[in-house]
Amino acid sequence: MGDILEVVFRRFASGPVTSDVSCSPGVESNTVVNGDRDSSRCVLFLAAVTAATDLGLKVLFFTQTAFESLQVSLRGSLPGLKLTALKNVKFVYAKTLEEFLEDVASLHELDSPPSLIIVDDLERYLRRPRGGPVQDDLSPVAHVAALLHDTAAFLTQILHDRGENKGPCRFIVSVCPECDGGDTQAADVLLSVLERYLQVRCTLEEVRGDGVTGQKEWRVYRSATRPLQDQRGVQARQWCLVVQSSGAVEFRQVIDGEQEIPEEQNISREEGGVETDNKHLN
Repeated sequence: MGDILEVVFRRFASGPVTSDVSCSPGVESNTVVNGDRDSSRCVLFLAAVTAATDLGLKVLFFTQTAFESLQVSLRGSLPGLKLTALKNVKFVYAKTLEEFLEDVASLHELDSPPSLIIVDDLERYLRRPRGGPVQDDLSPVAHVAALLHDTAAFLTQILHDRGENKGPCRFIVSVCPECDGGDTQAADVLLSVLERYLQVRCTLEEVRGDGVTGQKEWRVYRSATRPLQDQRGVQARQWCLVVQSSGAVEFRQVIDGEQEIPEEQNISREEGGVETDNKHLN
């Protein structure tokens, strides 16, 4: 196991898993999450929470859309969670590609640089002013991916020099095919560029949405973007993401095409919220 998302899946697993919640310190595992906006944002938020609370990492979360309300209930999923632990997550609302690039390029100047960089809905930053599809000009995609990769490598060295040896600085980005009108060809082209710089792909496909109960399920396919990465611990695995009507979240391992569903489930329905600072990096 090498990437943070695997830690997330195990942290929120509804049944027994094969190893403890941990993240391999020596594996570079930058990740692209590919799915609809709701499921992708859910996974990114859980990654931020897990990195901050379980791994003790400082997280920078880039998004254009403020978290006015959460689609997941943290206290419903983790009844013992203390929300004060989320002080290590900082939300940055860069509105344009130029602002985003400027913020990323200046991360090395922060007194306390992050160990995890999350970018929500990358297409929103990459879309052309007149609404043209991303695939019409792929140079900004490569620019963003290369900048994130180089920045993470530079921050890794800074954190190492300071004695904060919690592994390499990693980044996770999400892409949503629906942003280009569901154009799968455009999404594939975008992914092909991103995967030159990222080692793990996490694809989410909705398999069931219950309009009566409000429960939703997504099949989660996690795999390496290159064969070499498989040899370093990131094997292709499948999970099922379930979001209950209460907002409680759980992941179920999929073994031989079947979900591991626990016999007893005791999910608290207590709701919780998170306050965030809506500000641009200085």
